[in-house]
Amino acid sequence: MIQPTPARNLSCPLCGGANACAPAQCGSFDTACWCQTASFDPALLATVPEAARGLACICARCAAAPISAVLPQPN
Repeated sequence: MIQPTPARNLSCPLCGGANACAPAQCGSFDTACWCQTASFDPALLATVPEAARGLACICARCAAAPISAVLPQPN
């Protein structure tokens, strides 16, 4: 049986910074990651661009920030 491998997306889809995704870095879902014990606001998850949903991890900084700090600011 072929095991799925994580995408090598190492950047946060919200801020572009490093997301510290351990599975993406090592190429295996068997590796524990910080996000497994984190909680994510559903409103925050809704801000992830559709093309990156399920493919790139949010970084700890964005996960901990107030949603107003993560949302794009109007011009």
